[in-house]
Amino acid sequence: MAKFTKIQVLQSMQQTGMIPVFYHENVQTAQSVLKACYEGGVRAFEFTNRGDFAIDVFKELMKYTRQECPYMRLGAGTIIDAPTAALYMQYGADFIVGPYLNPEIAKVCNRRLIPYIPGCGSVTEIGTAHELGCDMIKIFPAGSVGGPSFVKNIKAPLPWALIMATGAVEPTEDNLMEWIKAGTTCVGMGSKLLSKKRINEGNWEAITELCDKCLEIICNARED
Repeated sequence: MAKFTKIQVLQSMQQTGMIPVFYHENVQTAQSVLKACYEGGVRAFEFTNRGDFAIDVFKELMKYTRQECPYMRLGAGTIIDAPTAALYMQYGADFIVGPYLNPEIAKVCNRRLIPYIPGCGSVTEIGTAHELGCDMIKIFPAGSVGGPSFVKNIKAPLPWALIMATGAVEPTEDNLMEWIKAGTTCVGMGSKLLSKKRINEGNWEAITELCDKCLEIICNARED
């Protein structure tokens, strides 16, 4: 079962403004990356279902998270069907993320009061997702559907929309400032934030420092 309530998960995403998106087949590596992000201030982490036996890694990562990173909301990403969503929720996923909108996943998540964040690329899709009970929407691929200007334009008719941008987000001041000032609630970052070079070198301190820097930029952008 999920450790955190739906409200707690969404509040954490809103407050911090950044969600690392990551997959690795090695349990110890995944644990080290998650811990580095946690020490950098991250409180919501998306582990993606992108490799063989990903669920086995997730199970061990969840156990580690609850012991070593007690305030981290750990969710599952790249979920494209309801059975897979149910499997990850059975092992404690605090939220579910998908590359596109699947009504059946929304039903499964709603039954358990687990946030479902589907990928959308149009105002119609966002409206449909809201009707299905999705509180936060992932703009994906964010760069291809219009970037920050797309977020700014949809926030005019849909000011209540909570938007997570994934794709074309970079851990730089100019990029993050642009996304946040456009009205983005939070951003999702993968390899740009968690580079293979740092991971292969085991440079966890660099990941922690970059996470801390990004969260500071987001905070400053909101204040401006």
